[in-house]
Amino acid sequence: MAFNDQLNSAKQSTMTFFRRLFIGIVVLAVLGLLLGFLATKVPYSEGERAGVVSKFSRKGYIFKTDEGELNVGAQGQVGNMANNLWAFTVDSDDPAISKKLEDAMLTGRRLRLHYEQRYLKFFWMGDTEYFVTRVDEAP
Repeated sequence: MAFNDQLNSAKQSTMTFFRRLFIGIVVLAVLGLLLGFLATKVPYSEGERAGVVSKFSRKGYIFKTDEGELNVGAQGQVGNMANNLWAFTVDSDDPAISKKLEDAMLTGRRLRLHYEQRYLKFFWMGDTEYFVTRVDEAP
């Protein structure tokens, strides 16, 4: 009898240990995902760039994102000029931004793009770390 009681006690304490371990791992995973999600919404820096949209496309097989390139002007010495292209991703919350960028690309208008730089992002959020949040006409 005493041996069976010890065996049952050992089984119960082992089950309690593994149950607590499982709950701890689940809690840590949920906290990690929550903190990771919040970190993707916090910008590292904010700024503006002005130029002409030279490329704008919708990319992705499953998760579609709007990606583009802004020609911010030529850099270099005379005779050795190179276009300075800046890649960006459109924040998918506002389809009006995508429409403005498409129209400006077709007409060749100069735009001023307001962006947020985020170092931490999930793969379905876009290709770049620069997310355009607002578009204005540039002089």
